[in-house]
Amino acid sequence: MLKDYKISEPFFEYGPKCYMYGETLLNMAKGLDALSAKYNVDVILDVPDTEIYNIAKNTSKIHVYSQHMDSIPVGRGMGRSLPEALKAAGAVGVMLNHAEHKLTLDEIERAIRRAEEVGLATMVCADSIEEVKAIAKLAPDILVAEPTELIGTGKPADKAYVDEVIRVIREINPLIRPFPSAGISKGEDCYNIIKAGSAASGCSSAIAKSDNPLKLAEEMISAVRRAYDERTAK
Repeated sequence: MLKDYKISEPFFEYGPKCYMYGETLLNMAKGLDALSAKYNVDVILDVPDTEIYNIAKNTSKIHVYSQHMDSIPVGRGMGRSLPEALKAAGAVGVMLNHAEHKLTLDEIERAIRRAEEVGLATMVCADSIEEVKAIAKLAPDILVAEPTELIGTGKPADKAYVDEVIRVIREINPLIRPFPSAGISKGEDCYNIIKAGSAASGCSSAIAKSDNPLKLAEEMISAVRRAYDERTAK
């Protein structure tokens, strides 16, 4: 966990996977940059390594994350993602252990420690309550709890699951940002997740495959802002 990493609640994460690249992804990043300012919502955009430099130098508000990072040191490691190189390219954080790129618990721990060494925030995925418990003990900055069976289905996790994830994380390490997710496909889903107590909401496939990705992203980001304001109103 980085002591100096600043991200404000509520925040929103968009993971384009490999649906977007090049100019298409850059234009999306610029649009998200504007939406972040418009709604005062921090936005994480986790992108392929090849896109980090161009996106980071052409945006000012969004948090640019790599979609993966290896725990290797400088030196040998053909085809791997070097922590120092990601940082130098402009990334401020990394995603680890996504359902499409699973890691062992030992490798997750090594990667978190290496990320801390170079000053990269960590957003680590877990696909069960048991994995949430194990990863929370490793102190990532953000813990994304995504039941694998819901990813890409358009069926979001229910409130009972959200409550359980938040409870477990807070009992182990209250400094971790809890991010129960998966199956998000519309603004209402984001609204419900934030109202239930999540620090964030996010989306991948639904936005990437939308006829108007930026319009759907705005629907979701505005819902995140509205839900958080309602939840925290006195």
